[in-house]
Amino acid sequence: MTIAAFFDIDGTLYRNSLMIEHFKKLVKYEVLDPALWHSHAKKTYNNWDKRQGNYDDYLLEIAQIYIDSMKGLNQKQMDFIANQVIQLKGDRVYRYTRQRIHWHKEQGHKVIFISGSPSYLVEKMANKYNVIDFKGTEYLTDENDNYTGEIIQMWDSENKQKAMLSFKKKYNIDMEHSYAYGDTNGDFSMFQMVGYPIAINPTKELLQNIKANEEIKNKIQIIVERKDVIYKLNADIEIY
Repeated sequence: MTIAAFFDIDGTLYRNSLMIEHFKKLVKYEVLDPALWHSHAKKTYNNWDKRQGNYDDYLLEIAQIYIDSMKGLNQKQMDFIANQVIQLKGDRVYRYTRQRIHWHKEQGHKVIFISGSPSYLVEKMANKYNVIDFKGTEYLTDENDNYTGEIIQMWDSENKQKAMLSFKKKYNIDMEHSYAYGDTNGDFSMFQMVGYPIAINPTKELLQNIKANEEIKNKIQIIVERKDVIYKLNADIEIY
């Protein structure tokens, strides 16, 4: 049997969202009208930045703006900008998570990315960190390689569970001795499926669900990385 380590990317490895970074680059290179950011996405972002909104809701709203903006754009034309995102931002990761990826490789574990970010960004991030396999949100294209505005999402708990079951079959993975890393409620099913779940800078909603699930609560590690300090906490922490 194979031991695997499943990593979410946005907020777990990468210290922001690859999708949002790509959106900003599309605006910067004038592929998208700057009004899309200033009239819609910026307000949502600022509400979260001022801690006046829920993080999961913020990501979902930004994701919908992004999906709508991508409709009609050509897949091949996006490749250069996607490369720019990884080249310029790909090292902006949490130290703890980067160290864990390195540790799992040393142990001979299969490292796999499962992320809600677009698959064309997740693939490039996987290549950068020499990760064996990955699954991201699929943005569908038409016969001319133009994005249709349709997706097969990968940021929700149900689809991440399906992805893990697929990888389990593909690599004959021993889930009881495997690891999962995530930060939002979309990663909860990943925690349920492995013997060693690790929540990294978890959202309030995720912490609440962890505390309400006795099985997860008893086996999970909670990691908080702030500035140059890494905190290891138990699931009995107070939530405010």
